[in-house]
Amino acid sequence: MESFYFVVFACLAALVVAMELSKNSKDRIGTSSSFNSFMNSYIIVYSLMMAGDWLQGPYVYYLYSTYGFGKGEIGQLFIAGFGSSMLFGTLVGSLADKQGRKRACVTYCITYMLSCVTKHSSEYKILMLGRIFGGIATSLLFSAFESWLVAEHNKRGFDQQWLSETFSKAIFLGNGLVAIISGLFGNLLVDTLALGPVAPFDAAACFLAFGMVIILASWTENYGDPEKKNLLAQFKGAALAIASDERIALLGAIQSLFEGSMYTFVFLWTPALSPNDEEIPHGFIFATFMLASMLGSSFASRLLAHSSLRVESYMQIVFIISSASLLIPILTNFLETPPDVRGGGISLSGSLQLIGFSTFEACVGIFWPSIMKMRSQYIPEEARSTIMNFFRIPLNVFVCIVLYNVSFDQCFVFIH
Repeated sequence: MESFYFVVFACLAALVVAMELSKNSKDRIGTSSSFNSFMNSYIIVYSLMMAGDWLQGPYVYYLYSTYGFGKGEIGQLFIAGFGSSMLFGTLVGSLADKQGRKRACVTYCITYMLSCVTKHSSEYKILMLGRIFGGIATSLLFSAFESWLVAEHNKRGFDQQWLSETFSKAIFLGNGLVAIISGLFGNLLVDTLALGPVAPFDAAACFLAFGMVIILASWTENYGDPEKKNLLAQFKGAALAIASDERIALLGAIQSLFEGSMYTFVFLWTPALSPNDEEIPHGFIFATFMLASMLGSSFASRLLAHSSLRVESYMQIVFIISSASLLIPILTNFLETPPDVRGGGISLSGSLQLIGFSTFEACVGIFWPSIMKMRSQYIPEEARSTIMNFFRIPLNVFVCIVLYNVSFDQCFVFIH
């Protein structure tokens, strides 16, 4: 492996360590011991849930290919997953406000474990059922847990500013450190121990089961809809809240557009870095991106610690930097002509793009805790899960369109 990859990885690792060690009292939010206990217990569960998710991502496409399915069939399976998240996931996720967020989190564990179990079958219909379960689980992962956390945080009377600390640490660990460890653990199971491509899914099911036991044993239930409205009335209320408050509508648009760019990046970073079949270490690059995300979330915790600094203000800068970093592949096309000889090491344009993509991932690390903070401020409690799932509808439509048009043999898929 070329030294360039190690240099980028080492620089990011050093920056993450320096960022964490250099934090002083002004960069940290003063909290209570009871809150710290509550936050740590939530982060343990959240990290287990994310481990169950991250373990699966790198091996979904690979598993389907080992079962003998072609690009077209695999593409249909992926589209079915996002379509399920859009249709069934929206319905099931919205029930969290009515039936309880704790129940919704347990449902996430069950549906995702069922999805893992289906991976043992090579039958296309069984795998399609697994994709449907996986789509439902994804909607619950990105709505039910955050809804439970915000409601429980407020019910216990903790300072609203302290939510930022939980969001930042959850993203730093769950979307950063846990992702890296999960990738290494999955590689250990599949390559080193030669347990086969189903092994990461079995491990994921174990993590999910362990997390579910903790939820059942220690979490209390909370609801968003005290009036127990029927689902149609709940949808109408959520739609009315979005239509009547411009801030909520704009928040949904921001989330969908940024996440849409994230998924496009996930689909296309491999062909961008190796347009001429250059040899690139996909797993190592993925770990590098996760380090960059950790750097961003660490920086976000500093920003969120200053109550006088509005999230809306600095996020404008983050979006500008994100856009600029994703423009680099276009700009490098004018700087370097791809060589005629296929293969070889990473090119100059690929090196520049790797730096730009790492910058984008750092922006992603800032985005997640910041958008969580804004959602906690603007989305009404009585319809929190419902509105959050509404936000994912245009995103899932966009992802299905992109998946339909992207050639799967060009994608190194870290999606589920």
